[in-house]
Amino acid sequence: MQTLEGHSNSVLSVAFSPDGRQIASGSWDSTIKVWDRESGACTQTLEGHSDFEGHCSWVLSVVFSPDGRQIASGSYDRTIKVWDRESGVCMQTLEGHSDCVRSVAFSPDGRQIASGSDDHTIKIWDRELSTYTQTLEGHSDSVLSVIFSPDGRQIASGSDDRTIKIWDRESGVCMQTLEGHSDCVRSVAFSPDGRQIASGSDDRTIKVWDRKSGTCTQMLEGHSGWVAGRRSKC
Repeated sequence: MQTLEGHSNSVLSVAFSPDGRQIASGSWDSTIKVWDRESGACTQTLEGHSDFEGHCSWVLSVVFSPDGRQIASGSYDRTIKVWDRESGVCMQTLEGHSDCVRSVAFSPDGRQIASGSDDHTIKIWDRELSTYTQTLEGHSDSVLSVIFSPDGRQIASGSDDRTIKIWDRESGVCMQTLEGHSDCVRSVAFSPDGRQIASGSDDRTIKVWDRKSGTCTQMLEGHSGWVAGRRSKC
């Protein structure tokens, strides 16, 4: 058992590297820390997110690229930054959202990033072009979680509007809207075969959905508080 200590404020997001050897964490202290999984030592502190007045800005989401060479972070400063894992240098700053970025996800091939924001949209970014190529609109409130399907053909999103939406990656069309949670959907995840989706909510439940039919096949209860994090508005 390990306790990783070093942040000076609440930790909002954590992610394992693909090889399981490192952990990245994003915090209200405006930093991303990279930890060695075996020793528990902090090996890097990444700094650079700042608001429009130059003050440090909260890091709300972190994720490793599929090859483990980069880390993407979403922030209260409305940007996504992509960091070189080895050097700790910020390689890209992606700008386009009009409100804070709640969630970031790499496509399976690492060429694209999806981001969910309090501006109610999801943006799809081309890594090579350093710009967004699509804006997915349909949620009526903050987009709190985004993830690509294992084959990269769909994107799932969870929102403060209490729904999960499934989007066709190529066309940007919303294919399904899954409803059943009684509070905001904080987290979404595809099963490895892409046939199911799990969602965590502030209604204290986890629901498992059949991807094809859109029906809830299981509801897991037992938590005494919100599932998948702290409820907070930027």
